[in-house]
Amino acid sequence: MQRVVCQQWGPPEDLDIVELDDPHPAAGRVIVEVAAAGVNFVDALFVAGTYQIKVPPPFTPGSECAGTVVAVGDGVSTVSVGDRVLSSLGLGAWATHVEVPADAVTLVPDSLDLATAAALVQSYCTAWFALTRRTHVSAGESVLVLGAAGGVGLAGIDVADALGATVIAAASSPEKLADAVAKGASSTIAYETEDLKARARELSGGGVDVVIDPVGGRHTEAALRSLRLGGRLLVIGFAAGDIPSLPTNQILLNNRSVVGIDWGAWAMGHPAEQAELLDEVLGAVADGRLHPSPPAQRSLLEAGTVLRELLDRRLRGKVVLTPTR
Repeated sequence: MQRVVCQQWGPPEDLDIVELDDPHPAAGRVIVEVAAAGVNFVDALFVAGTYQIKVPPPFTPGSECAGTVVAVGDGVSTVSVGDRVLSSLGLGAWATHVEVPADAVTLVPDSLDLATAAALVQSYCTAWFALTRRTHVSAGESVLVLGAAGGVGLAGIDVADALGATVIAAASSPEKLADAVAKGASSTIAYETEDLKARARELSGGGVDVVIDPVGGRHTEAALRSLRLGGRLLVIGFAAGDIPSLPTNQILLNNRSVVGIDWGAWAMGHPAEQAELLDEVLGAVADGRLHPSPPAQRSLLEAGTVLRELLDRRLRGKVVLTPTR
């Protein structure tokens, strides 16, 4: 088997491809032959050693994958060899094979291809968690999505649209805004050239109800100021690289809320509730309420190059790594 390994914290170009013997499942665990593994911004932070939680090298990046069960350990009765499954691992997905607990895999519906299944776990679970658990978006509300052409941004548009909200997408280029419109955004803001606060308030008729912010940096304060009285700012990440400082008087005087969204930590601490949430997401995909787009597919051998493109803001939507066999 092949595995991407971060031998020491640093640039993604330093990632290695390591050849190992094929794994054999321990009791209660299964071996999944990986068809595709998702690429997320947090992977780049783990590799650089700049994430809030530092993982000591060596380690294999990758938090989500989908594939086919090829071996099961003693005591496993919930899945069988040949089942198509997806899994959220935390780490270790960038490999040709992964060994995971049997209760950490979920059957993939027949209607969903494995590449799309691999790409939706982190982005769609984050968006669903944000909009149905950490806050509750209602039909008719307005939702402003920053970084709208990224994985979480596009998922946020899709989920908000499915919940009946009106979506305003903000991104840095016409191509990215076109992707957001194709996903379901009603209107757009080019936040590198337009006044984000003024334009969002204009498009929403006086202030948006909810902001989805996976970007951070200099646009967060403008997004906060674009909220109506009682609006909610959902802080999901800091892809821009800077953690913003916010004027708390804007929160106090306008009865606004700033809500942290850490789906990964919540999912690890609440496995039963996470299983229920994932079932909701997959059910919404199956019945046509959600429409995850097929991801771009790149070779596992290109892992370092893909991470560099992600850091340089050259990717649109989700990308998965596919093993070469």
